[in-house]
Amino acid sequence: MAMASATPTRLPLISKHTSFYLTNCLPQTRFSHCTAIRPATNRFKCSAGGQTGFFTRLGRLIKEKAKSDVEKIFSGFSKTRDNLAVIDELLLYWNLADTDKVLDELEEALLVSDFGPRITIKIVESLRDDILAGKLKSGPDIKDALKNSVLDLLTKKGNKTELQLGYRKPAVVLIVGVNGGGKTTSLGKLAYRLKNEGAKILMAAGDTFRAAASDQLEIWAERTGCEIVVAEGEKAKASSVLSQAVKRGKEQGFDIVLCDTSGRLHTNYSLMEELVACKKAVGKVVNGAPNEILLVLDGTTGLNMLPQAREFNDVVGITGLILTKLDGSARGGCVVSVVDELGIPVKFVGVGEGVEDLQPFDAEAFVNAIFS
Repeated sequence: MAMASATPTRLPLISKHTSFYLTNCLPQTRFSHCTAIRPATNRFKCSAGGQTGFFTRLGRLIKEKAKSDVEKIFSGFSKTRDNLAVIDELLLYWNLADTDKVLDELEEALLVSDFGPRITIKIVESLRDDILAGKLKSGPDIKDALKNSVLDLLTKKGNKTELQLGYRKPAVVLIVGVNGGGKTTSLGKLAYRLKNEGAKILMAAGDTFRAAASDQLEIWAERTGCEIVVAEGEKAKASSVLSQAVKRGKEQGFDIVLCDTSGRLHTNYSLMEELVACKKAVGKVVNGAPNEILLVLDGTTGLNMLPQAREFNDVVGITGLILTKLDGSARGGCVVSVVDELGIPVKFVGVGEGVEDLQPFDAEAFVNAIFS
C-alpha cells in the first residue's frame, strides 16, 4: 500500500473423552501533538434522520464484505480443516454397527481441534441420540447434523457479530488484551477496513507502557491515512490520552475513535483496574462510550484463552472478540468454545499478516471453512 504523503500539522492536546486431554490440553511515551495524515473521503453520508444511518450502513457494508472474503477464511482455517478431514473418511463407509467407533474417533478429532471437552461431548451425544432415533441414516446426514450443531452453538450465543457503534459520533472502540496478542496490529487493520468503507478514523495511542507502542501505531496511521493522538510526557496516564483523543474526535467530527491500550496479564489486579479508569474516562466525554470493548485473543493459545477472556469480561465487560493468528498453528474449534463458554460474539478473526487479513467473522462461512 502506498504511503500517504502529507505534511504533518501540529494540534495542541491537554485512553484456550479423555482425562489426558482434560489435564494436559486443557513505557516510555510522548504526549505529543496529533499528526494529520490526510482527510478521510466519505463514500456515503449520514442519513437526514441522524447519525444512526451512517453506522447502520457501515455495519451492513462490513458484513457484506465478510461474505465476499470467504476465501480468506477458508485459507486461514486450513490447519483446522486438515485436522477434521478424518471425519469425511470416518463417514464415507459409515454403518449403524460402527456407530460407537465412529463417534469415538469423531470426538477425538474435535478435541484435537480445540472444541473443548464440554462442547465436544455435547455435540457427539446429540449425534448419537439422533442416530439411534433413526433421524440420521447416512454419512452425509451425520456431517450435515454436525455442521448444523456447530453453527447453532455459534449463532445462539454470539449472533451480534457486527460492530455496535451506537447512535452518536464519535463511536468509541476500546481494544484490550494480554501482551503479544496483536492488539495494536488488529487496531491498525480494523482502521484500514473502516476507513475503506468511508469512516473518518482517529487512533488513540493509549499504550503508555511499551516504549515502541506509539511508534508502531503511528506507522499504522500513516499506512492507513488516519489521524492519531499520542502521549507527550513520560508519565502520561492512558486514561488521559484516551480522554483527550475522544474530546478531539467529538470536536472535529470524527466518526470513530479507535483506542489502543497497554497489554496486561489478566492476573495483574492493578493493571486491570487501569482499564476501568480508561473506560470511565472516555464515558465522561461521550455518553455511553465506549460503544465496543474488543478483547484480542491469540488463537495459538487454544482453550487457554478462556481464563483471559473471563477475567477481562469480569473487569470491564467485553462486548466482542478478535481472534488473531488463526493462520499458523491455531486450531479453529477454540472459536466455538469461546462463544459457548462466554456468550460473547466473535467480531473479527486474523487470518494472516496482510493489512486486509483481519476478517469480519461470519459463522456460516467459518463452519463451511472448517468442515469443507
